[in-house]
Amino acid sequence: MATEKVSLSLDEELVAEAREIVGARGLSGYVNLALSHQLQHDRLSGLLAEFVQEHGPIDPQMMEEVRQEWLEPEKKTTRRIA
Repeated sequence: MATEKVSLSLDEELVAEAREIVGARGLSGYVNLALSHQLQHDRLSGLLAEFVQEHGPIDPQMMEEVRQEWLEPEKKTTRRIA
């Protein structure tokens, strides 16, 4: 994937904390990954809003079941393909 150099203004405290975690040379990758995660979150939020608009509110019990599955992925069984 091609990259583009950009100039950003970020909170000093956030930059300092990120640099402590990834070092000065890893900051671009770290910010790129954070931006990717935020965009994914925004797309999913948009899909959810579209679903609710078309089909009405999601049943709270179903949402709770999904939350439990999301929070406890180790309960899922995985099958190995031979």
